[in-house]
Amino acid sequence: MQWNRESVGKLILSLVLIAIVGTTFMVVRWSMDTPARTAAAPQHRAPEAKPVPPPQAFKVLHVMSFHTPWEWTESQFKGFKDPLRDLNVEYKVYEMDAKRQSSKEHLQQAGAEAQKLIDEWKPDLVFANDDPAQQYVAVHYVNSAVPIVFCAVNADPQDYGYVGAKNIAGVLEREHFVQSVRLLKQIVPTATKIAIISDTAPMWQRVVKRLKASEQELGDIQMVSYDLVETFEDYKRLVKGYEGQVDALGFLGIFEFKGPDGKNVPYEEVCRWTAENSNLPDFSFWVDRVDYGTLCAVTVSGFSQGQEAGKIAREILLNGREPSSFPMLPTVKGEPVVNLARARQLGLVPDSEVLLTARVFTMYKWDN
Repeated sequence: MQWNRESVGKLILSLVLIAIVGTTFMVVRWSMDTPARTAAAPQHRAPEAKPVPPPQAFKVLHVMSFHTPWEWTESQFKGFKDPLRDLNVEYKVYEMDAKRQSSKEHLQQAGAEAQKLIDEWKPDLVFANDDPAQQYVAVHYVNSAVPIVFCAVNADPQDYGYVGAKNIAGVLEREHFVQSVRLLKQIVPTATKIAIISDTAPMWQRVVKRLKASEQELGDIQMVSYDLVETFEDYKRLVKGYEGQVDALGFLGIFEFKGPDGKNVPYEEVCRWTAENSNLPDFSFWVDRVDYGTLCAVTVSGFSQGQEAGKIAREILLNGREPSSFPMLPTVKGEPVVNLARARQLGLVPDSEVLLTARVFTMYKWDN
């Protein structure tokens, strides 16, 4: 075989290419098979992910003035928790049972137990609803380090020393008096004289003053009397005595009428007796009364009361907002409610406009 210059050149080029490919293969193979040394670690490696801390946990104590099961208290608590549903909150509930056991001795004992729970459990916030929880518990923590959010308070905040207090915020409860009377007037156009009856619980005196201050908005309606009575027998005599004297009755507190044994007569019994024995149209301001036989009401919404309080609590817990920076205001919107069973019993036919805009109960609670 003869080698010319061109053949030799091609052979040399082939050998060079083989050498290059072989070297590359060895380098790649070495890089894949050999563990990287610490010193040779990439300089731009992504930082290791830091562990995510658990969400902040909060402790909230609900001092409930009254009891469960009862729609008024349950709807408030449900409303309160709604704005906090995405937070990690541990709740404890203390029921004072003030509607069924309203003696001063019981309320003082219940208040002391709630205070002990606050001092020992050390909640991040106290949610206190209705007036007994203010009078027997929250007032002892005014200007303390414990944030307190209230709702459904009938009294003036000044009565509890809340005005200007650094740790107190909340939502006032104001009855829809004029709206309730107007609803009654839609159902009973001939009604012009009304009497108001209530038990003697302390907050009702303040409420009566508010009702009287609103009388000028009632047009041709005359408020004949505001009666605060202690016993169920006195209540029954008043109701029957007003027949032929007034056109309708309005009810405030009905939980603390005393029976012969000195104990509070259950409000369900009061409502049922009224529906079965009174021929006067009646109204109130809370849905549970209408459910048990009162003709109508423009109600205070327990859910809205609690929800507004929950919004305040969220700002305090999550964003550190000062409780004293919130104005103490009532919820504004009421819900019209009508009991058709009571209307039928009284020979009344509410017009379609009333029924289309109201929440309607078609029967008495005890018939369900």
